[in-house]
Amino acid sequence: MPVPHNHRYPPLGSDLASEMGSALAAYNVAVFTGAGQIPRKYRELIGIAVALTTQCDACIQFHTEDALALGATDQELAEVTYIAAALRAGGAVVHGMKALTVSARASNSLAQSNTK
Repeated sequence: MPVPHNHRYPPLGSDLASEMGSALAAYNVAVFTGAGQIPRKYRELIGIAVALTTQCDACIQFHTEDALALGATDQELAEVTYIAAALRAGGAVVHGMKALTVSARASNSLAQSNTK
């Protein structure tokens, strides 16, 4: 199985905040290529879904490249896209429910102040 290659390097290069960059690169290696129960390809597909929701162009590119190197298919990429879209939509609905709660509280406050 090919080894993903986009998680080895500090994102800002080795000359800027090198200790922090090296630590982040090591963390990324551990998360995406280290030991664990979730297979590497699925880790990258999860990375793509998260990158789609955060809309990070570089993350989308790097995780997609690595997922493809690990055998991901266009069908899997399409499914990940729809999973990410569903989560974004779900988040909007839940936040809409919060907005309705605020509206109800505001209406109750207004109604109480009008009865005084």
